[in-house]
Amino acid sequence: MPQKPADLDASSLRILERLQQDSEVSVADLAEEIGLSTSPCWRRINDLKASGIIRRCVAVADPMALGLAVNVFVHVSLEKQTQAALKAFDDAVRNRPEVMECYLMSGEADYMLRVVVEDLAQYQQLVLNHLTRIPGVANIRSSFALGQVKYTTALPLGHLYR
Repeated sequence: MPQKPADLDASSLRILERLQQDSEVSVADLAEEIGLSTSPCWRRINDLKASGIIRRCVAVADPMALGLAVNVFVHVSLEKQTQAALKAFDDAVRNRPEVMECYLMSGEADYMLRVVVEDLAQYQQLVLNHLTRIPGVANIRSSFALGQVKYTTALPLGHLYR
């Protein structure tokens, strides 16, 4: 069942939008931008964290600067979609550092993964030594990203302003 969108006022939404762009902005600068004093701004940030709207603050690293030049979208189909098979796959990929995202899907494939690796040899090792060894995997199809057109971690919030 979908969760009801958060009930946030305009100031909290503006704080959240700004923090999604730069979570290192000082509370004093953020408060000035939003039009609040520092203490209420700080309380609103803490409320966003306490409510789970802000899950965590992280540094977004540049994969190319770290030598991770290959971005692969991997479609995985299972032999059977039983609870045991789904759990086995989930458990097997959850802790793989090269798997950046993993989604249970509808449609032709059961899962879609986004994998980031140094080169094709490293991707081949992931497929041969890990993905093909997961019990119940029937088919693996890979699509290699040729270039990145857009990437963001900021969620759209416009629907919450209504």
